[in-house]
Amino acid sequence: MNRRAVILAGGRGTRLRPYTVVLPKPLMPIGDYPILEVIVRQLVQGGFDRITLAVNHQAELLRAFFGDGSRWSVAIDYSQENQTLSTMGPLRLIADLPEDFLVMNGDVLTDLSFAELLDEHARAHRSFTISAHRRVQKIEYGVLQTDTESFLSGFSEKPEIPYLVSMGVYAVNRRVLEYIPPNVAYGFDSLMLDLMKGGRPAYVRSYNGYWLDIGRPDDYAEAIELFESKQSVFLRG
Repeated sequence: MNRRAVILAGGRGTRLRPYTVVLPKPLMPIGDYPILEVIVRQLVQGGFDRITLAVNHQAELLRAFFGDGSRWSVAIDYSQENQTLSTMGPLRLIADLPEDFLVMNGDVLTDLSFAELLDEHARAHRSFTISAHRRVQKIEYGVLQTDTESFLSGFSEKPEIPYLVSMGVYAVNRRVLEYIPPNVAYGFDSLMLDLMKGGRPAYVRSYNGYWLDIGRPDDYAEAIELFESKQSVFLRG
């Protein structure tokens, strides 16, 4: 089975400054590799044979590093934005997308099986699948519940609230491209709302393994530590 991935690598990485003043965020090192090289290696290990990098900011550095992908035995090509198109807008620039394909951010550290995500999505004939990670928010206070007249009706001491967050990894069917307007910024949130309005809501697939977004300095430092201690979890061999 041929598998295709689109990696969104055109952002400016403003939350990770000052690191990203010199390097684009996907080239920030995690251990011995840039984070995007870790992703490329994971995709190759998962049987992906073609990767498109959607680039904009500092695109020349990404092209110089990854070239045509032959170093990793994968075909890498590039889709160049000439204006900011947000997260989903760049997909309209890619003319030859297959029926189902993977879309992901270029700054994600995870041990998720990208192949399993895409294959499950295709078998189920879904329009859009979001890979989601379960987080728990601990409230450090006693939480009060009140009735309509402001009398105490319940009390929770330092409760933990579970919630799901998008991992920035998606499996996509080509039919959703009809919702994406050409040549304008169009984000993930807009597409999700339009899919719901159109009766094609995204499927949310929960994942409880490792996942970090290196978008902020604290997250980046945590990702470096995690990768160095568990590199074999993220990269076989």
